[in-house]
Formats: sequence, C-alpha cells, structure tokens
Amino acid sequence: MDTVKIGKFLKELRKEQNLTQEQLGEKVGVTNKTVSRWETGTYMPPIECLAILSELYGVSINEIVAGQRLSQAEFAEAAEENLSEALQMSEQGYRQTEKKLSLLLLISTVIAIVIILLMPKYEGRFLLNLLLIVLVAGLGFISNTVTLAALLMNKERSGKDQK
Repeated sequence: MDTVKIGKFLKELRKEQNLTQEQLGEKVGVTNKTVSRWETGTYMPPIECLAILSELYGVSINEIVAGQRLSQAEFAEAAEENLSEALQMSEQGYRQTEKKLSLLLLISTVIAIVIILLMPKYEGRFLLNLLLIVLVAGLGFISNTVTLAALLMNKERSGKDQK
C-alpha cells in the first residue's frame, strides 16, 4: 500500500468538499493533526474512519486504499490487490506482537532468576528465605502466565483472520 499516494488522494477529496483538516477531523471524530498525518502518508486511517471517509466523499474504501478513483475494470483488480496487502499487513502485525510477547516472557523469567540468585540469604531463617523465593517465583509465574495467555490470544486471532 502506498500510504503517500493514499494521503494525497485523501487530501484531494477533502479539498473537493471544501473542508479544512479541522472540519474533517470533527466529522470523523479525530484531531486535525491525525488528518494531517493521513494526508502526508504517515498513518493509515483505521477501518472505521475509512468507512466514514468513504461515505463522506462518495468513493469506495477500495478507491481510498488504491489512492485513486477506479474504473469498473480497475475496481476488481484493485480490490484483490488491496485485500492481499491488508492481510499481509495484518500478519506482520501479529508476528511483531508475538516477538514482543516472547521477548517479554524471556525477560521476566531472567529477572525472576536474577532476583532469586541475588537475594540476601538470612542465616537461620529458612522459612523467610523460602517465602521470598516462593514470592519472587510466584510473581514470575504470574507474569509469564499473563504473557503466554496474550501470546495464545494473538495466535488465535491471527488464525481467525486467515480463515
């Protein structure tokens, strides 16, 4: 997806409607800065905003994502290409989330181990030592369980999107 091309098209459509970025932002429910970021290609509008823009400008979401008005012949071809690119972007997002969660899992495990190894040992206080180790290990376990749950939810969502 060429976000710069999309941005230029969005700007052209806004100007055709004689709207300022601030006026458009009010209609869509975003700030004028967000509209500016869309129009410069820094960000892509989320799907709910694409639907509003499509209706407001009288063009299809497919045309917005293509960054141009489309003829009947171009429409089907662009739809296939845009859908394919959207699915690829979605998959990349899931992979990035998975990498971040895996890294978080590793870091929290290492931190728990380091804390246990560096904890002071209290002579003659076996129960206190045991309690501190169990507490740190428990916190590490909880942290890792939450991270694993998020990782599994991400995988599940990724699988549903591909069906």
